[in-house]
Amino acid sequence: MSRFSHFLAVDWSGAKGARQKGIALAVALAEGGPPVLIAPPDPRGWARTEVLALLCDLPGATLVGLDLGIGLPFADAGAFFPGWDASPQNAPGLWALIDRLCAADPHLEAGGFVSHAEASRYFRHGKDATGDRFLLPGAASREGRFRVAEAAQRNQGVRPVSNFNLVGAAQVGKSSLTGMRMLHRLGGRVPVWPVDPLPDNGSVVTEIYTSVAARLGGVTGAATKLRSFEALNDALDLLGSPPVEGTGALDDHSSDALLTSAWLRRVHGQQDLWHPPALTPAIARTEGWTFGAL
Repeated sequence: MSRFSHFLAVDWSGAKGARQKGIALAVALAEGGPPVLIAPPDPRGWARTEVLALLCDLPGATLVGLDLGIGLPFADAGAFFPGWDASPQNAPGLWALIDRLCAADPHLEAGGFVSHAEASRYFRHGKDATGDRFLLPGAASREGRFRVAEAAQRNQGVRPVSNFNLVGAAQVGKSSLTGMRMLHRLGGRVPVWPVDPLPDNGSVVTEIYTSVAARLGGVTGAATKLRSFEALNDALDLLGSPPVEGTGALDDHSSDALLTSAWLRRVHGQQDLWHPPALTPAIARTEGWTFGAL
């Protein structure tokens, strides 16, 4: 019997604006049945503050997967922001710093952080606008810095982008920064694994990467996005989940959330996913981890 009653997947967005078409939520029940999309309170899409409110009032014991980075690279340099005396020593300190520097930004946006005189030096902002501290001295790659969990993801056949990169369709930097503002506002109401220890009962928030879920859910090939009900239901079948109703085209935000909620339900009992070899206490408290990365 599962210790969780609900499995909630949140496909997140770091875009500007009050409401986001790029945010999708889906839930799968431990008792079975197909995953179900949760409709936003407004047809224009979810507000990030509405997702925060939902996380503060979760039903039963819910395992939440957030598709965003809950931390920044730390282990490679012994700091999030080497050379900046305001650099925090752990993930909760990082969340607090981001939220404080973004106090004037509405809708949990993160413009105030990436434009800050010191913080901006660590990010790639555009094709010809890269901070002078985006790369570590002697860096072998121009891609930027990566967390230990992201190295593990690469070993599983997916290609994460550095959270310090704010450029391109695949970037997740803005999503991660806005998500960290939300985690700070969550204020310890729900443990965030592995920054917080996994409790014996109650709800838990984790980081997910939907491409990892798609891979472990049987989606192969270079692309991991599912853009039709038929493709989604083929993947759900591989996860032992009943199909969702519908035919034809489906936006990838919805399919990501639906697939990942069913994947969380299927794999959450695998103890190795909670104890990856490279996840040390120091990594847990600073960089965090991606559930499913080994």
